[in-house]
Amino acid sequence: MKSVEARSLPGSSDDAGTLVDAITLPDLFRQRCRNTPDTSAYRQFDRLTGTWRSYTWQEMAIEVSRWRHGLRRAGIQPGDRIALWMANSVTWVCCEQAALAEGLVVVPLYARDNPKNPAYILNDCSCRFLVVDRDEQWQQLRNYGQEFPSLKLVVCLQETGSSAKPDIVQLMAHWLPDELPDKPALEAGPGAQANDLATIVYTSGTTGQPKGVMLSHANILSNCRAVLDIHPARTDDIFLSFLPLSHSFERTVGHYIPMMAGCCIAYCRSIQELAEDLQVIKPTILISVPRIFEKISARVQEQLLDKGKPAQLLFSVAVKVGTRRFLADRAQKQPRITDRLLWPALKRLVADKIVQRFGGRLRLAVAGGAPLQAELSRLFIGLGLPLVQGYGLTEAAPVVSANRLQDNRPESVGPPLPGVEVRLNEEGELLVRSPGVMLGYWNNEEQTREVLDSTGWLKTGDIASIENGFIHIIGRSKELLVTSTGEKIAPVPLELVLEQHPLIDQAMVVGEGKPYIAALLVLNAKTWQLQAARLGLDPTDPSSLQNETARNAVRKTVSRLLIDFPTSAQIRGVSLTTEAWTIDNGLLTPTMKLIRDRIASRHALEIEGVYQERHWTGKT
Repeated sequence: MKSVEARSLPGSSDDAGTLVDAITLPDLFRQRCRNTPDTSAYRQFDRLTGTWRSYTWQEMAIEVSRWRHGLRRAGIQPGDRIALWMANSVTWVCCEQAALAEGLVVVPLYARDNPKNPAYILNDCSCRFLVVDRDEQWQQLRNYGQEFPSLKLVVCLQETGSSAKPDIVQLMAHWLPDELPDKPALEAGPGAQANDLATIVYTSGTTGQPKGVMLSHANILSNCRAVLDIHPARTDDIFLSFLPLSHSFERTVGHYIPMMAGCCIAYCRSIQELAEDLQVIKPTILISVPRIFEKISARVQEQLLDKGKPAQLLFSVAVKVGTRRFLADRAQKQPRITDRLLWPALKRLVADKIVQRFGGRLRLAVAGGAPLQAELSRLFIGLGLPLVQGYGLTEAAPVVSANRLQDNRPESVGPPLPGVEVRLNEEGELLVRSPGVMLGYWNNEEQTREVLDSTGWLKTGDIASIENGFIHIIGRSKELLVTSTGEKIAPVPLELVLEQHPLIDQAMVVGEGKPYIAALLVLNAKTWQLQAARLGLDPTDPSSLQNETARNAVRKTVSRLLIDFPTSAQIRGVSLTTEAWTIDNGLLTPTMKLIRDRIASRHALEIEGVYQERHWTGKT
C-alpha cells in the first residue's frame, strides 16, 4: 500500500514527532510502528500485579500480529463485520487494528450496554465475529432470546462461567496463536482503499432503533488531520482515555489522533477511579463529555457548602477575577490592576486546587458529545483550566467545529474545522458538508436520503445560529417541546442551568402539548438531606419528596435559576425523586444522554400529577 510521505507535526520535535499522513487506518498504525517503534504507545493498569504497564509501538505490532494470524486461521474474509463488546484496553486496540489490517469492518459496542442493543446490532449488520470481555456477556445475549445466524465465532477474553454454545465460543488464551509470522502487522493487508468502509458505528438510540453510521478510512483520517490543524499534539503529550472507544468522539480524537501524532494513551481503570487516575497519570490532554465537569463542579459546590460563607465568597471572587482575566487576555488587553494584584493569592488559594484535580499538567481539555453549559465552562476557564468546547456527530466522523485556545468563546461550540462547510436551512437546522461526512446508514437507504442530499450536505438535526463564524447550538429539532399555546421550547439549555445547582443532579423538562412546561428533577441525596432538615421534613421518608412545602421550595429555586429565560420557558411544576437515571436502569444512553421517552414512561404518573395541580406562577 503506497502512502503519502509523513510530514512534520507543528509544535513537536522532528524524529518521533512526524505526523503520519496515511491513506487508511491500518496504514496509519503501520507507519506509526515503523517511525517510532521504541516509544511508549499505551499505558494500562495490571490488576494482578497492581502496577501500571507501558507498551511500546513495537510491542503493539507483535500483539496485532498474533490477532491477525488468529483471524486468518478463523477464515474471516475481507468485508466481514467484527463486533467488539469490550471495555477500553490494549486488547481492544490490538483486535481492532488486526481486523482493519485484514480488511474487516469493525463494529464497536458499548461495554456497559443493555444486551438488547448489542443483540439488535449483531443481527442488523450480519456480524460474523464477536469479541467480548467475559463469556457471561454471551450468556446475556443468549438469554435475550434471539438467534444470531450470521455469527460464526465468539472470543472471550476472560472465562467466568460455562458457555451455552461451546461450538462457536472460545477463550482468547486458547484461540490466540502463540506462534508468530514475520511481522505481518507491518505488512499491507487485503488492499483497502481510502474510501472503503472501515467501521459501522451505531448511534445511541435516544429515539427508535440505533442506526448504523458507515464511515470510511478517509472520513476518519480527514477529521483527525483537521483537528490537529487547530490543536497540534506534541510527542510528550499523554491522553487519559475513559470515554468508551465505541463513542466516535473518543475513537477519533482520543485514539486515532494520538496514533497519528505519536502520543501516549493511558487507559483509565474505571470511571469510579477516574479521580485517582488523573492524579497518577497527570495527563496533558483530556477528552471528556460535559458530565465529568458537571460532577466535579457539583462536588466542589458540596464542599463549599460544608466550609461556609467565607469559603464560598473566596471561590466566587476567584471565578469572577479569573473570568475577567480570561476575557482581557482574549481581547489582547491588560487585566485591570486590581485583578493583577488579587490573582496571585486567588490562584494559590483556589484556582490551583481546582486545576490539580485534573492532575495539574493539562494543557488542553476538550468537552464534546453533549452541550456544556456556558457558565460551567467559564467557571473552569476562569480558574485556569484550558477548556474548549467542540461539536460534532457520528455522521460527520465526528468533529464539526471546535473553539481554539487563543479565541475561546465558551457560549459557542467554535468555528468549523478546516475543510468543513456549514450553513442553516430555512428551519434553522445546521447543515454540514465535509470530507468526514458518512457514506450513509447501513442497510437503510431511506433514512440516508432523509439526512444526506445528493450534493453532500448532511442534516444534523440540531437547531443552531452562526454568529461571526462561531456556531451556537440551540437544541435538537426532535427534542423541541411545542406547548398547547404554540410555544417552541428547547429543553436542554434549561436542564443544563438546573443541573448546576447543588440540589439538582439531573433534570428533564417536559410539556409537549401541555399548557406550560414542567420538570422531572433527580435531587442530590446529601443536599436533599440538608434541605429537608431545614424544612422540618424526614429526608428518609419518600413521601417528603411529595410534600407541598418541599415542592414549593424547589420551585422557588428553579424560578431563581431560570429568571433570565423568557416567560414561556419558565418551569411551573416539578416532580422530585432521588432515584438516579443511569445506563444500568436503561434511562441513559451509554454516552450519558437522557432517553427521554423511557424517562417519561417511567414517570408518567408523576408527570400527570404535576399537570393536575393548580398552576404555579413562578413568582418567589
